[in-house]
Amino acid sequence: MDKIEKEIEDEAERLASNAQAQTRGFERLWNGNYKRVWSANFMIFFSFMLLTPLFPLYLSDEWGTDRQTIGIVLSGYTLATLLVRPFGGFFVDSFPRKKVLMITFFLFALFFGGYIVAGTLTLFAIVRTLHGLPFGAVTVANSTVAIDVLPSSRRTEGIGYYGLSNNIATAIAPTLALWIYAAANNFQLLFWLSLAIAFGGLWIDSGVRLKDRQQVKNKAPMSLDRFLMLKGWSQGLAMICYAFSYGVLSTYVAIYAKEQLGIMGGTGMFFMLLAGGLILSRLTGSRSLRRGKIVHNASIGVAISCVGYLLFAEIQHEAIFYLSALIIGLGNGHMFPAFQNMFINMVPNDRRGTANSTLLVSWDIGVGIGTLLGGLVAQHYGYHQAFLIAWIVNLAGVALYFLYSRGHYLRHKLV
Repeated sequence: MDKIEKEIEDEAERLASNAQAQTRGFERLWNGNYKRVWSANFMIFFSFMLLTPLFPLYLSDEWGTDRQTIGIVLSGYTLATLLVRPFGGFFVDSFPRKKVLMITFFLFALFFGGYIVAGTLTLFAIVRTLHGLPFGAVTVANSTVAIDVLPSSRRTEGIGYYGLSNNIATAIAPTLALWIYAAANNFQLLFWLSLAIAFGGLWIDSGVRLKDRQQVKNKAPMSLDRFLMLKGWSQGLAMICYAFSYGVLSTYVAIYAKEQLGIMGGTGMFFMLLAGGLILSRLTGSRSLRRGKIVHNASIGVAISCVGYLLFAEIQHEAIFYLSALIIGLGNGHMFPAFQNMFINMVPNDRRGTANSTLLVSWDIGVGIGTLLGGLVAQHYGYHQAFLIAWIVNLAGVALYFLYSRGHYLRHKLV
């Protein structure tokens, strides 16, 4: 089976290389529209990540919230995001994508104002939960538009570079947020900054020009396959496992570093190293993706990430704390764009929105369960056990990928 899979992948690489050699000189990757959606995606995640890593500290300092309650409050947005993703994919496939993008982006930006006026824990929890709805929709819409504006010969490569906007935002935003918090001790300032940045991204995306396309017709509107890409169930299940680990790590790393390792101001460096690994792996991995080595990149990525989570869970040392961030970043940077290409390559062009939303639904399920369960385990058994469970779940996803998902993709991808 492995020999057949390798032959199929080698042939795909040869065909992709030939096609790209013929068209690379005529199709420019970084066209004006792609730059706009890339920059807008950066603004989406910058405004979002400016707040997310500090919310556990905010809840703990502002209202004295315990670990279990923090997990419940912060998992609400993930549940809302999860609920809206399939509908987001359906709408961007069924209606004018620019209009869907503008509406969802405006609502996403507007909700940052809710944190400014939330004066109680209950109101904060409501705003945080509802914010997940436009966040889930706008990320589906923007990523689908990004795929639309990419030249066909550079699409696989462009998907990989698109993720760099997330990664750079993830590198800069938490570091800046921690610096502002340490200097001003003022969460309201961070809320206003996120609000301004989000509306800046909306302004950038308003300049995107899309070609008219034929809308989806004669589709059963309530068909489950119009909302979720059922063919990608095994890839989605594996992605849930990887996202579970990331959900536990990203939500509780700041408060873990403060309480267990005595690292007061080093969480920003952790996220910088994590994002640095993501950026480095995407830059190097884009060459393999350009040559059609999607399975190769995914295999490397899931294996590297699994090692990083094991180090983080088992060795409580400041140097390993930072090293594991870099390793996890390197692995996820290879894994995520490869999986996104898998989802896209298994559907026709008019199902890209559904493919994107299914990938992100899988990620949301994993992050949501990880955030909630991680808080419960940390409350009763400690952070070490929470991070150990995160690694075990990640390992299960790696096993699923190598035993089934990899071969499933090679059998079902469209030529």
